Amino acid sequence: ISGTMSTLNQEETLYHEKLWLETPLIRSIHISSLLQCNVYLKLDTLQPAQSFKYRGISHFAQHAKRTHGPDVHLIIASGGNAGLAAACAANVLKVRCTVYLPHGVNQSTIDFLRKEGAEVVIEGNYYLEALQGARKAVEAEANAIMIPAYDDPVVWEGHASMVYEIKRQLPEGTKPDAIFCSVGGGGLAGGIMDGCKAVGWDDVPLVTVETHGSNCFYQSLSLNDGPFAGDVASRPVPEGTRPEHCTEHNVTVAHLATLKSKATSLGASSPSAVVVRKALNRKGGVRSICIPDEMAMQAVLNFAGWCSVLPVVSSEDHKTLVELACSATIAPAYKPSLFSKLVPESRSNKPATVVLIVCGGFKISLDNLEEYRRIVAADLAEGGDWEVAYNGELLTTAKAE
Repeated sequence: ISGTMSTLNQEETLYHEKLWLETPLIRSIHISSLLQCNVYLKLDTLQPAQSFKYRGISHFAQHAKRTHGPDVHLIIASGGNAGLAAACAANVLKVRCTVYLPHGVNQSTIDFLRKEGAEVVIEGNYYLEALQGARKAVEAEANAIMIPAYDDPVVWEGHASMVYEIKRQLPEGTKPDAIFCSVGGGGLAGGIMDGCKAVGWDDVPLVTVETHGSNCFYQSLSLNDGPFAGDVASRPVPEGTRPEHCTEHNVTVAHLATLKSKATSLGASSPSAVVVRKALNRKGGVRSICIPDEMAMQAVLNFAGWCSVLPVVSSEDHKTLVELACSATIAPAYKPSLFSKLVPESRSNKPATVVLIVCGGFKISLDNLEEYRRIVAADLAEGGDWEVAYNGELLTTAKAE
């Protein structure tokens, strides 16, 4: 009990002025039945900005206002979700916010930003060009502060709040056998690892999921001694990947020249070096996997219950729309043979308990669902398996499982 009280006191101290919502943790009867274990969904789709990013970014925005005063001007470069989180937070805090976006961002995202009172600047064709524009604006204005999208300890501290909530929300005395999350630059993973350490779960395995073509975190782990099979020197560096050693944290990070996945919210060209180091050091380890876009699309359809082309076992589910970057987390849970490799059976002979972080995101529509349905149907018609990379090994999972 004393440990629980200590955790509660720590949570209250860190987050007593929080802007984000405590989101539900629900046991999924659908996925639990499929996997014969206890699968819980942390529904950060329900945040005001529609993704987990509202936690860390609103936490940073509050810190910036406390530090720099009410005239602070928050500036962020974003492909969408981080900008929405910044705009929502700035609106509540009544401070100025400008979001730099690259060309091609959906008009509905721009409209959402403007509804929240943010100024929108379209800069360049890629995120890095938008980021350069944002940096110039910050340098030119004394009151301007750059909000980091994922690489900052204050942001991780905000994201860590979900772990405190999960610990309170699970049945008393329950420690997860694994936590699943998607990863791009590593902000969410960094927050989860920090939160796990704070609540005594540093030994809980973290399963990080990316898509092929947008897997800078996976490739960075491969460049270092850690969970991957074999010797670092024997692992090939994929074409278009540039390794860079970070002396400060003694870690090598992958820089991807191009991003080919449709899961654009996972589209960081390189991850946080600090988060990669956290992953390599943590007691519970990291189980890093990469899946095809089509498998993430199948999970979108399953989760929404729109499954006329999918296996009957998953034909009715949570009736919830999530974007590809979020469905990547859920996708392994729809493949029992793959899931059993990621979460081996509990030695206690009790059903495993697993938490899936349903991280949310605004980049999903009914039109997307129809597009994914067509793509998945064509892929299923071809038959065969999908390739899944797992800690340096190549696995296969049946498309129609």
